Amino acid sequence: MQEKEYQLNDVVQMKKAHPCGENRWKIIRMGMDIRIKCEGCGHSVLIPRKKFNSKLKKVLERTEE
Repeated sequence: MQEKEYQLNDVVQMKKAHPCGENRWKIIRMGMDIRIKCEGCGHSVLIPRKKFNSKLKKVLERTEE
C-alpha cells in the first residue's frame, strides 16, 4: 500500500465527517500521534499515526515550503 503524503498545516479530508457537519481538518501537530483540528467548529483530536493513515481519505490543500 502506498504511503499517503501529508505535512504540517495541510488540510485533509477524513473518511467520516465531524459531528458538526464539516469534513475539513487541518494538521496542527505531527509525531507518533497526529493532532487535527476541525475547520468548522475548531475542535481538535489526537489520533495515533497508524489510525490516521487508515482514516485519511485525501489531502485537500497542501502547504508550500
